Amino acid sequence: MDVQEYLKAHKNISKRSRKVVGTSWFTKFLWWCAGADKVFLELSPMKDRVKYAGIGGIVFCTGLLAAFSGGYAFYTIFSPKGEAVHDSFLHLDSILPAVIFAIVWGMIILNLDRFIVSSTGKGDGTDKITLGEFGRAIPRILIALILGIAISAPLEVRILKSEIDAELQKKQESFKMELDVQTDSIINLQIVRFEEKLLAKEEKLKVYDDYVEKRRLELKEQYRLLELEAEGRSGSGASGRGPAWRDKKENLDYQQIEFDKYIQNKKTEVEGMNASILSLQNQINELDNSRIQKKEKNQQVANQLDGLLKRIEISHEIGGWVPWIILLVLLSIEMGPIFFKMMLTKGVYDYLIENNDRKFKAYSGIVSKQEIFQDKDGVLIKEYQDYLEEYQELDEKKKKIIAQKELSNQIIKTWQKTKSEDISENPEDYTEDISE
Repeated sequence: MDVQEYLKAHKNISKRSRKVVGTSWFTKFLWWCAGADKVFLELSPMKDRVKYAGIGGIVFCTGLLAAFSGGYAFYTIFSPKGEAVHDSFLHLDSILPAVIFAIVWGMIILNLDRFIVSSTGKGDGTDKITLGEFGRAIPRILIALILGIAISAPLEVRILKSEIDAELQKKQESFKMELDVQTDSIINLQIVRFEEKLLAKEEKLKVYDDYVEKRRLELKEQYRLLELEAEGRSGSGASGRGPAWRDKKENLDYQQIEFDKYIQNKKTEVEGMNASILSLQNQINELDNSRIQKKEKNQQVANQLDGLLKRIEISHEIGGWVPWIILLVLLSIEMGPIFFKMMLTKGVYDYLIENNDRKFKAYSGIVSKQEIFQDKDGVLIKEYQDYLEEYQELDEKKKKIIAQKELSNQIIKTWQKTKSEDISENPEDYTEDISE
């Protein structure tokens, strides 16, 4: 197949009438995933077709697993948080974004793996992985390692979901209890401070009330005794309200007036103390009532533990060897095609590709050459390319410039000859200019 036939085959690949056994649309899709050329694979033996379909199948499955992994991770991150065990409902508002992200993430991983596999090459063409081949593949292996870890983490969380939910429920309840203890401690401390202030106010008010009650009873008793004296049932035994009685009466009335003034003067202060006591009691009641609301808030805070990072931590805590086995399996799937490409022996397809590459270089005027030279490290072979079309363009440009120069010289000579002949035939036309 020459270059023109190859280009025509690629252009009309969907219109070709030639049918090859085992080349369904899905097989061609797997070849595309492996970064292989459909035209030459259809010309190759079955073993080459199966080989690249298998590599493409691994790449496609990796992208599919990445889509599931990314979708579940996105759904876990953005879905509403709740109790791990009892939150079994699907959140419809998070499903659509998760599906979109899963498709995008799967396509990104598929294209990355396709690029990694297609750019790996065949190494030395044998089934042995040499040290040089492995060294050249290290950057691709590192990228595949990172991708494998990123894909495996959400998958292991999904596989261990039941065990993680049970452990996460315990952690949520334990965390809520810690928050409730802190809440009770803070609220109780605040209540104690208000109660101390309330007690001081109540003691001060009690002192005032006791004094007022005591003084009121004293004045009442004195009025009673004074009345008994007026009736002759106490004192000298003589009844009547004489000067001595009136003096006592005036003194008691004066004490009563002073006592009433004292109560009146203390009225504002007493009302203030009562208002303060009522305010402190209300604040204590509000703090006590806020305990329930804050504990409900603690439940919401504890529910926030239901995140992807916490689930990954729990999976490593309780999973034992399972997370590592899942990681190794994903790494094997992710890095397998790289090692398989290095272990593949050259087949008909590889020689067809190599031959076609050389034809394309020849068709495009590119010649590969090798030069042997020696330096302090020994004999080295340097490979370089000659670009014939470039040389052709340079040669044509040089020839064009030389031709233009020759034409310019010829024009100047012709003009000089014409001008000389004209001067010889008509010298007077030129001598006037000289005389002037």
